[in-house]
Amino acid sequence: MPRPARTPAAVIAAPSPVPSVADEPGSGSSAERSLRLLALLANEGRALTLAELAAQLGLPKGTAHRICTQLLATGFLARDVDERSFSVGPALRKLAFDTLNHGVVRGLRHEVLSELVRQVGETCNLTTLDGAQVLYLDRVEAQWPLRLTLDVGSHVPLHCTASGKLFLALMPGKERDTLIDKLPLARMTANTITTAHALRAECDAIAAGGYSCDREEFIAGLVAVAVPVHDAAGAVRAALAVHAPTARMSMDDAMKRIDALKAAAAKITALL
Repeated sequence: MPRPARTPAAVIAAPSPVPSVADEPGSGSSAERSLRLLALLANEGRALTLAELAAQLGLPKGTAHRICTQLLATGFLARDVDERSFSVGPALRKLAFDTLNHGVVRGLRHEVLSELVRQVGETCNLTTLDGAQVLYLDRVEAQWPLRLTLDVGSHVPLHCTASGKLFLALMPGKERDTLIDKLPLARMTANTITTAHALRAECDAIAAGGYSCDREEFIAGLVAVAVPVHDAAGAVRAALAVHAPTARMSMDDAMKRIDALKAAAAKITALL
């Protein structure tokens, strides 16, 4: 009686081993390192050199350089002003912007702004630092015929706005000095601060007081007050401001709204 034919060895051979995920380029391990690097930069709030990044992340310098090169190419990192350091790039800022404006959280944050406007009677906005400019994240208009309209996503200067000067004032000293030296300090009105020396003095006063004022420095006839919004770790992530024409709100009137701004900022902290 003939024996049954054997199954060819090729059919029953063990499958080739699957490469380890950690060994694959662009794998979870590489992605995790990239995310840790971006989180470090975002948390530090300042540009870091390659050596600093490698040391704080516990990575070989070559590995850190490769990750930075990839993140630069995709826009998640950017070269800082001195070219030797890295800061968060436009793609990461857009991701943060989209996240802050997402769904339920955005609705809750917008409601805090709406309640603040009902309380203070003037337009209020939420902004963040975007490179060397201020970026509008959210805004609620007061129902007055005379008002300034700036859409969400708009940018305004640092040196002549309440939010912008606040961000400058609360930066680490070295980073602030470097940025001030690079800013054009264009004159927008007769009250605009246009010298680095005067702007540094203004920043010192803001840091000591915990709030910032725009005394018709950006637009003639418009005043504003801004307070910081901190995250759970205490880092400044945004600014909350009220502004209005001087015909309705004097600078003294604006100052009386600081407590309401601070209370609203504390509520927004819980939504970051």
